[in-house]
Amino acid sequence: MATNLTGAAPVLPAERPLDPDFHCVIVAAEWNSVIIDGLLAGAKRCFADCGVNPDVVETVRVPGAIELTFGAREAIEVIGPSAVIVFGCVIRGDTPHFDYVCQSVTQGITSLNAEGKVPVIFGVLTTENLDQALDRIGGKAGDKGYEAAQAAIAMSNLRCKMRGSRG
Repeated sequence: MATNLTGAAPVLPAERPLDPDFHCVIVAAEWNSVIIDGLLAGAKRCFADCGVNPDVVETVRVPGAIELTFGAREAIEVIGPSAVIVFGCVIRGDTPHFDYVCQSVTQGITSLNAEGKVPVIFGVLTTENLDQALDRIGGKAGDKGYEAAQAAIAMSNLRCKMRGSRG
């Protein structure tokens, strides 16, 4: 999920899931809950726009960004969804803690994607301040929650196409 250089509009065209049994788990950190709630609202709006039944989008909470990897792995192994989205928000402070948290969660989610069982969408905001985070939940920097849901559908569809099951 990267910034669209042509404007704040979502990068991907809206797609409907090809998988008739599409199910998405959103693993959301409790830390920085105002931002996380904004990301969740954007994702739910996208799923509604794409005709996804709200009953097939499940949200589970974990304490913070570091725990997102474990939550995503558990969702994959226990629930077996079509896609997982992780939502977190890490805001730089006065110590190197920001760097450690960002590196850990990035490596963890990258590792899960490399395993290839289920696409895991990286919806973790890493910002210098609260204003930058607020700008990314529907402000001048776009709606990263909406974009993450678009990516979840797109990656689930890619998986369907690659496996030859088009719905």
